[in-house]
Amino acid sequence: MDDGPGSARRLLGVFAHPDDEVFCAGGTMARAAAAGAEVMMVSATRGEQGQIRDPAAATRRTLGAVREGELRAAAAELGVQRVQVLDYPDGALQDHRSSLGAAIAGLMRRFHPDTVITFGADGGYGHPDHVAVSWLTTAAFRALAGDRHRGRRLYHAVFPPRRTCMAEELAHWIIGAGRPAADRAALPGIALFAGESATMRLARDDVRVRWFPPGTAVIEPGEPAEALYLILSGTAEALPERPAGQLTRARVMQAGDFFGEGGLVAGQGTAHVVARESLTCLVLSCTPVTPYAGRGADAARAAGLPAARAAGLPAADLPPGTSAVDVTSYLDRKLGALARHRTQYPIVPSMLPQSLLQTMLGTEFFARTGGGRNAAASRRAKVPPPRRPPGCPSQRYLRRAS
Repeated sequence: MDDGPGSARRLLGVFAHPDDEVFCAGGTMARAAAAGAEVMMVSATRGEQGQIRDPAAATRRTLGAVREGELRAAAAELGVQRVQVLDYPDGALQDHRSSLGAAIAGLMRRFHPDTVITFGADGGYGHPDHVAVSWLTTAAFRALAGDRHRGRRLYHAVFPPRRTCMAEELAHWIIGAGRPAADRAALPGIALFAGESATMRLARDDVRVRWFPPGTAVIEPGEPAEALYLILSGTAEALPERPAGQLTRARVMQAGDFFGEGGLVAGQGTAHVVARESLTCLVLSCTPVTPYAGRGADAARAAGLPAARAAGLPAADLPPGTSAVDVTSYLDRKLGALARHRTQYPIVPSMLPQSLLQTMLGTEFFARTGGGRNAAASRRAKVPPPRRPPGCPSQRYLRRAS
């Protein structure tokens, strides 16, 4: 029986940018290293075209060197013994197919892994660099496969859509813990984590940041219990409605306060929430928000209530050959490694409930890919040009180095 990449003795992970390793296989590499495996991670680039989400951590001129340092720090968190950065240009791996493919093959020959991990064919969400690394790593593995390499395994990290709804999980956590507000210093990290989780299909929420001019009604009593709001800046008022229709002032909410989920949070089920001044909110919704959706209780009844809460498992059965690796025992290491990538993820691991993090990040999925020697075909083939995934903004698709 295939126990998945977590049972490797010599594990090689090949990725495109620093931080790719955490989402793809961070827990699995930590688990393998803790069991005594020799683990090596490779990044084809230094990620110099990526975001700078913490201006105190790097400048555009220093970003590549800083991200390489972050990668090595993340590897130490995971227990990974070897790190190799190939220093190809970020965002242009398609233009270096021949030399990059040869470099990956050379690493495989020298390291002699029994298990190799890389991206799936879609690169996780369509990033061109991810797609190129997936294809080239797979081609190199197959070209080297043969009798003397029998027993080697190649896995593609996959991200099956999950049932988890962050809005519901957070609402129930807020109520159970009695804390209707988040630490203001953690707000950028929460917004970033929510957006990235939706992109990687770790949660099914519709995630967006919305701005409301002063005086705008954000929610009304009786609306669908499907959206959770986190105030990022500005203030809002909860205005309870009396039987005769008059509104009374209850309290003012500010940055860090949650509201919504049909009144589950902060007891606003019979209150209007109105922007008191220019208001910006992170909005998490269990169902996609449509521009023509009606407002009020009647619209809520017409739309129906959201589906019942479900475990954070894939929304459909996994395809044959897919391994689900339980990494909950190594979640702290995985989150610690993610936090080491400060330029990309200025997060605090304690900013969200542990139960939600375990649901979303505690299992990693891999599809085993066949070997089979086909070197001639590999040399003749070309990396297919990636297509932008449906609904993926073009600027993010072309420039984001995850």
